[in-house]
Amino acid sequence: MIIDTHLHVVDPQALDYPWLAGVPALNQAWPYASYELEARRAGISQTLHMEVDVAPERIEDESHYVKTLADRPGSLISGAIASCRPEEPGFEAYLERQLQNSFIKGFRRVLHVMPDQLSEQPLFRDNIKRMSGSGLTFDLCVLPHQLPQAMALADLAPDVTFIMDHCGVPDIKGEARQPWHDNVAELAKRANVMAKISGVVAYADPDSWIADTLRPWVEHTIASFGWDRVVWGSDWPVCTLGGGLLPWVAATHAVLEGVSADEKTKLLSGNAKRIWKLEAAA
Repeated sequence: MIIDTHLHVVDPQALDYPWLAGVPALNQAWPYASYELEARRAGISQTLHMEVDVAPERIEDESHYVKTLADRPGSLISGAIASCRPEEPGFEAYLERQLQNSFIKGFRRVLHVMPDQLSEQPLFRDNIKRMSGSGLTFDLCVLPHQLPQAMALADLAPDVTFIMDHCGVPDIKGEARQPWHDNVAELAKRANVMAKISGVVAYADPDSWIADTLRPWVEHTIASFGWDRVVWGSDWPVCTLGGGLLPWVAATHAVLEGVSADEKTKLLSGNAKRIWKLEAAA
């Protein structure tokens, strides 16, 4: 059983995605139906939808749209991580609205394509602190050199659970071990931060990577955070840049060869159930 904590559905007919114009390989529709078939083949039984950085005025529309997908009979979608703008004054009211919606499990503000200073703004930080006691998680999508900013956010709100996406977005193709290696280990010292083992095939050479290419990056992340603080994600369709969902699932199993059944279960499903209070799939 696998819980995929990082699915993106892209529907240009329903929503607006300005950033996709700059990524031709992804600039198309990526419907839920296409994902679902591959996911079931891979043994995925539940998924969380991850926001796709829609146009800011469409953020709540995206959540409503994803809920319609989740409401379909037999849908794998069990909840959503919604987009947010902590740098804006409207965040407090937005947070209050989302607290009334049990489908929303957490927030993410994409930071890896934004100036480093964004998360250092006083309003941004004050709004992150407002999440304390909400039960909502906050995904950290940052580049290796931005991990110190992630540490600062985690320190601001020690009772908020933060999720480091994509093993900290390492440059696997360029074999850039630093500052990624040391910053991941330092971030992991914060007990309120979890790590998402997700989509790293997109950062490797798409024509030559094998499971052992990914192994040191995945193993360092798991060793830093421990088996109780890691979850798994596909990052579909971004993972198609590195071969796709099925190769990533196969590589995951290869990298986990030799670990205990308990450890594997924690990573692939158990921790996600606990963190986001997910019901068992029907």
